[in-house]
Amino acid sequence: MVGTPPELERGTGVPAHVQIERWLLESIDRGELAPGDRLPGERELAGRLGVSRMTLRQALATLEHDGVLIRVPGRTGGAFVAEPRIECDLTGLAGFTEQMRRAHLRAEARILTARTVPATGTVARALEVEAGSPVHEVVRVRSAGRSPVALERSYFPHLPGLLDQDLTGSLYTLLAGHYDLEPRTAVEHLDPVIARPGDAAELGIAPGAPLMLIERTAYAADGTPVEFARDLFRPDRVRISVRSGVTGPAGS
Repeated sequence: MVGTPPELERGTGVPAHVQIERWLLESIDRGELAPGDRLPGERELAGRLGVSRMTLRQALATLEHDGVLIRVPGRTGGAFVAEPRIECDLTGLAGFTEQMRRAHLRAEARILTARTVPATGTVARALEVEAGSPVHEVVRVRSAGRSPVALERSYFPHLPGLLDQDLTGSLYTLLAGHYDLEPRTAVEHLDPVIARPGDAAELGIAPGAPLMLIERTAYAADGTPVEFARDLFRPDRVRISVRSGVTGPAGS
């Protein structure tokens, strides 16, 4: 439960809504508010803080934009503390399972599709096979802490027995251990997209909600394409990061 509201300072140059934001963030950091906790209603909370509901709403809107709060309309709705976003670093070629391990979370997978299909033009070009030739398609919902965070759609070369393996764990480990095709490099493209109804249902979000699409082609050490993927991530649960550095003379 949220602690005692602070006495807002007047005349300091710090707007009241900013002070409210800081107080709520500190309450979360101290563990007074946990993910899933509901804040008091706007009328009650504004009264306890001694501010207008408009000022309070300004603070709540900022925290919602930053992914700290989730606001749900309706009688049973309100402002709830959001689950903290998971950091996914694209600098190295770490799969979802490894990313979750780094975040001290357990990665889970629910398989939607595991089948052999004819390669479309896009898949064929990425995997460097003939269009229409057989490839393996694996579609999985990936979760962390029982909450869905990503929808993975991956295509692999027609490797013998791939679909008979356990597909709920790391597919990169499977490629390395069973086929000596460890992914070593990848080309990835990021695009913001809107959730289609089917994807939204699997990810537990509303149709039209924003998603981050990561399109990836992964290669083995000898340059052989071993995976083409189109992964959809929930930006309210995952933050994508890339580290960079200067390898030559710095430009101006």
